[in-house]
Amino acid sequence: MIKDSIILLLSFLFVALCSSALCAETSERWKIGHLRPSNSAIDKDLHLFTEQISTKTNNKILFDVYPGNRLGDYSVVQERVSFGEVELYVGPIATSIDRRLILATTPYLVNSWAEAQKMYSQGSELLETIAKILVDQNIKLLGGWPVYFGGIALTEQPPHPGDPDVSKKMIIRVPPIRSFELTARQLGYTPYPITWTYAKMGLKTGMVSGIIGGGAEGYAGLKELVKYYIPVKDHFEYWFVYMNMDKWNGLSEQEKELFLTTVKEMETRRYAVAESLEKESILKLKEQGTKIIELSETELTAMRKKVQQNVWPVLEKEIGPEFGRIVSTVKNTQ
Repeated sequence: MIKDSIILLLSFLFVALCSSALCAETSERWKIGHLRPSNSAIDKDLHLFTEQISTKTNNKILFDVYPGNRLGDYSVVQERVSFGEVELYVGPIATSIDRRLILATTPYLVNSWAEAQKMYSQGSELLETIAKILVDQNIKLLGGWPVYFGGIALTEQPPHPGDPDVSKKMIIRVPPIRSFELTARQLGYTPYPITWTYAKMGLKTGMVSGIIGGGAEGYAGLKELVKYYIPVKDHFEYWFVYMNMDKWNGLSEQEKELFLTTVKEMETRRYAVAESLEKESILKLKEQGTKIIELSETELTAMRKKVQQNVWPVLEKEIGPEFGRIVSTVKNTQ
């Protein structure tokens, strides 16, 4: 009797262990990366995201989170996701393979957080368009994580910072993306395209006098180099959450819905706090000794109109009908 009870108890324990861990052999370990350091906002959100997925799949999918570009620059990781070397990533979209993805960083596409949430969110026309483009790269777009509005960080104060028609006679780093290069020129700067990995080196050596393509939160780590910050709101930074298409196709319908729902929840939580966190990031820059050059609405409007008039037609010609379809709604509301 005692022997039978022990066998029964051990059987229950075995079943319980297998159901909670799916007997290790059936678990998959996926790599997921992002740009920021450990314990940053995106890092915390991603750990919560991965815990939710693991728990709700009974640990069928387990994750290793790689912060701080440990998997490589975002453009490199995008290719690794395409090939299946990395399962998931959260970050900007590179445009080297398909120029149409410049859509993601269209300058002055939105001007407020309310506009951003309509344009940059799971299921919006913009994200649906980008999702279709990424299919050709064997990538499934799940949604995204809103970050901030962009600004310019500088080592010295430019002449007439709020007047886009005045040449600043300053070379600034821009991401190797066409939209940033064109925008920098229209704002009066000479663009020098290099990746973020080399941007800090450029500031240190004096190769560039500033950088564009990020925001206050991203520039906080450059406190010894950045002396001025201009919140020009040139673009809306939105990091895309995407995964290898083969992995996506291997999921059940319930698992696919779980991924989409969990990403949407993460995006919604972030939108609820992102604007206030952006203000905190600008305040942090100020406390570090960086001078914040505030611009008037008149100055911001002048920048926006100049870029829309001179840059948008070039992008539409280079990108094609997708661009015209997305910006047509913006032209009717601004």
